[in-house]
Amino acid sequence: QLQASGGGLVQAGGSLRLSCAASGRAFSTYAMGWFRQAPGKDQEFVAAISWSGSNTYYADSVKGRFIISREDAKNTAYLQMNSLNADDTAVYFCVADLDGDIGAIAAGPLGVDYWGQGTQVTVSS
Repeated sequence: QLQASGGGLVQAGGSLRLSCAASGRAFSTYAMGWFRQAPGKDQEFVAAISWSGSNTYYADSVKGRFIISREDAKNTAYLQMNSLNADDTAVYFCVADLDGDIGAIAAGPLGVDYWGQGTQVTVSS
C-alpha cells in the first residue's frame, strides 16, 4: 500500500515536497516513482528512482527542478518540487515496481505494479 501526502496550494516559483509512505518489508527492493495527471490530460511520468537509490530518471518537463529520493529506513520516497509553475498543477501519484525496475516505471503507467492514491498540487500564477 502506498500513501502519498504533501500536496497543496503554492504560488508560482514556490516549492513543495511530496512524500510516499509504503507498507511492507520489501520496500528497499522496489523501484519508486511519481506520475501526475492534469485535468483533461493523460497520466504523465514525472520521476523514478531505482531500488538502490543510485539511479534516477526525470521527465524533461521537470528535469532540474524536481528531485526524487528515498529513505528506506522510513519506507518512504520523496519528490522535492522547486520552481513550480502553473503547468505543474495536477494530481500526483506515487507508484512502485516490485522488481526494482526503474525502466518499467519510466516506460509509462502500464508498467507500474502498484499505485497510491493521488495528492493534489495546485500552483497559482
